[in-house]
Amino acid sequence: QVQLVESGGGLAQAGGSLRLSCAASGGYFYSYRMGWFRQASGKEREFAAAINYNGADTHYADSVQGRFTISRDNAKNTVYLHMTNLKSEDTAVYYCAADIHGWSGTYSYAHSYGYWGQGTQVTVSS
Repeated sequence: QVQLVESGGGLAQAGGSLRLSCAASGGYFYSYRMGWFRQASGKEREFAAAINYNGADTHYADSVQGRFTISRDNAKNTVYLHMTNLKSEDTAVYYCAADIHGWSGTYSYAHSYGYWGQGTQVTVSS
């Protein structure tokens, strides 16, 4: 059983930065694709970023490309999301998720991820 715990959310001003962390326990973190999704109030959950098992391959939603960076430290069983140049539309609950299969082309589909954290709130004030 994989458990994921996010941290690092909070309040930031537009143009500012935040770094989210997601600590994993149980399972085989080093072998999983990891993803970050977000859900704004009243909207569906959407893909933000994903990273493959060794960090060599990353993917981003168009809305965050160039502003967000996903990374991982397999020695610490942790995945990060460094968010810069934050915008009010980035306000959402951010979730990290683990995909134990990592099948090609599925990184942006929420249903590909079998394990989810509880989420951390990010609020960007303009």
